[in-house]
Formats: sequence, C-alpha cells, structure tokens
Amino acid sequence: MAYLDSAATTQTCAPSLVAMDDYYKKYRSNVHRGVYDVAVKATEQYENARTSVAELLNAVPEEIVFTNGTTHSLNLLAYSLAPRLTHRDNIVLTRFEHHSNMVPWQQMAKHYGFQIRFIELTKDFRIDLESAKKLIDSNTKIVSFALVSNVLGTIAPATELIKLAKNVRATTIIDAAQAIAHLPIDVKKLDVDFLAFSGHKMYGPTGIGGLYGKKVLLEEHLEPFFFGGDMVSEVSYETAEWNVVPYKFEAGTPNIAGAIGLGAAARFIMNLGWKEIQSHETKLTTYALKKLQPLVTIFGPTNCHPERSEGSLAHSRTGAISFSISGVHPHDIAEIVNRDNVAIRVGFHCAEPLHRKYNLVGTARASLGIYNTKEDIDRLVTAIKKVKKVFV
Repeated sequence: MAYLDSAATTQTCAPSLVAMDDYYKKYRSNVHRGVYDVAVKATEQYENARTSVAELLNAVPEEIVFTNGTTHSLNLLAYSLAPRLTHRDNIVLTRFEHHSNMVPWQQMAKHYGFQIRFIELTKDFRIDLESAKKLIDSNTKIVSFALVSNVLGTIAPATELIKLAKNVRATTIIDAAQAIAHLPIDVKKLDVDFLAFSGHKMYGPTGIGGLYGKKVLLEEHLEPFFFGGDMVSEVSYETAEWNVVPYKFEAGTPNIAGAIGLGAAARFIMNLGWKEIQSHETKLTTYALKKLQPLVTIFGPTNCHPERSEGSLAHSRTGAISFSISGVHPHDIAEIVNRDNVAIRVGFHCAEPLHRKYNLVGTARASLGIYNTKEDIDRLVTAIKKVKKVFV
C-alpha cells in the first residue's frame, strides 16, 4: 500500500510498539500509587516519557500534561480560560482552523458572550498578517491558531502572531497536531503560552497526547475540569485541594501504555534528527507538487520556500496536499485510487468552514510522512490519471 494519509494518523514506529508491549508484558501496574517493584518501574517509565516529550519541545517535564490528544487539550483550555471573558472581549483564530480549535470556542462564546474573529488568508493560502494586525486589539484576550493547516499544509507565521498577541497581553495557544512530527518546535523560543499535540500524529499510539503550558500559567491561571483521583493533594467531605502540576490536570488512571509509547515516539523523532526529517519531507513535497500540478487543482501553497524566512520554520508548507479535479467528486477520486492500493483522505478534513469559504464540497488530500517515497507519489499520479480517464 502507498499510505498517503499521515495527516489523519501516522503509522506507529517500532520503538513505540516495543515500549508498549514491554509495559503490558513485563511491568503492568498502575502509576503513582504502588511501592512494589513493577509499580515503581511503571511510574518511572511513565515519567521518563514525560521527560522525553518535554525534551522534544524544549520544555521542562512539569510543563507537560498528558491528555487524550489535541482535542482534549484544546477543550481543557477553552473550559478553563473562557469563564474569564465577557461580551467586551474577543478571541482571534484563523480561517483554516480544525474543528477542535473552533467548536470549543464557539460553545464557550454562547455562554460568555465574547466575539470570535478570524484572520483572513492571502490569495496563495497563507496567513494574512495585515488582517491579523487589524483583528488583534486591546480587547483580544486569546490568540489560538494551528501551526500547520491540516487542509492547506500552510505553516502559520507563529513568531509574528505571538508577537502581535503579546503586544496586547493576550494568551497564546498553538494547535501543533499537524506540526509535531514535521517541524522542530521550541516553546521557549516561540514564547507561546500553551501548545496542544497528539501522539498518533507523531508515529505514536492513539488516545494519548499532551498539553504544554508555561509552569506559572498551569499553576496559577488554569483550573482543571476533570476531577477525581491523583489530581488532588487533600480531600475532605467539604472540599479538595489540587495536586501540583502537571498532576492536577491528570485525573484518574492515565493511559499509561499510551504515554510510554508516546515517549518512545518522541525519542524516535529526536534520534532521526530534524535535519534528516525536513530534508526528506521537503524534497518529497516539492516532487509531489511538481507531479500533481498539471493534473489537479491544489488548495494550498504551491511551493515549499517562501521569500520571507522565519528561522526554523522557514518552509511555507508541509506535505499535506489537498486537491480537486473539476467535475469529479472527492469520494470518487478516493475510490478509484484505492483500487490501486493508494490511501488518501477525502471530505472536509474536520475543517468544513474553510471548504465552505471556497465553495468546495470537499477535497482529496495526500499527506506525507517520513516513510513515504517518490514511488508512492508516482503511484498516486498514475491512479489520478485513471480517475481522469474515467470521469473527464
């Protein structure tokens, strides 16, 4: 199979599978509770995973909260931060947000009355910084954006957006689901307040992810909305006191195997090295764009190197390439290419408002990972030619 759906979920790396298998076979027990040997080892491996994820992001372990994934993390932030907002306030998102960074804020806006604003896109599907400058004002309390669009592949100008937010003392949030396996992320250098990510987008298991938050914000400005065991330090019949961070946000028995697998995936990415990862994916994306442009209409930047450089995020896009063929429904595209054992995704990609903005009933999307090759692209191109032969 030519697997070209890594933006939906990546294939799991071998070290992650081995690490989870070891947990289940050799030291299966709960964490933070038992004092017997295997319980101690489980706790050590669980916390080692937190350290590995922190290293990947240049954070400290106390700043990493294990969650179910990006959606869980963003909901946690919405539920915790929104009650401080009033009808006089606004939050700023972008036009290409995933539903998980849009719907929670919409629901909170219904309760608290704040306004949601959307940064526009340029004609070549990049973030319009002039639009951002107009929208982010003294009443902006939160600026939240996807670092990479899961539809367009566009990389957001994170440094500039965060600077605009900081100028008005707004809280900054990055949805890094589509970036975590493709771009080096330094949370300290970016100076972002919060960052959400998912394990299954970074060659790790499903059902696990994380929320990075500056320690002082996790301690003093963010309240938990899951309550139960392990997230408390003291409980009486009348009240409860919260545990220290990050544990005050990790109620109940966590996804222990998933966290251990996530830590292994983080180490897997670091061992590969960002230079190798980005070199491979940039060459492959450039090749794919060149091969696809004569055949389809691409929605997203059509090159990988913008004129403006932004340090480690110098490329303009990643390998998530959405496209359409005039007169052909996206589902028909997927069905025909599937007959050649080529896996792509079709539909709204959990970004329906973006598609509606461009009057699209959906798009087909090929998305790349470190395991893809030029041969995978060639197979897609051959399959698309068959689609056009059948329908066009």
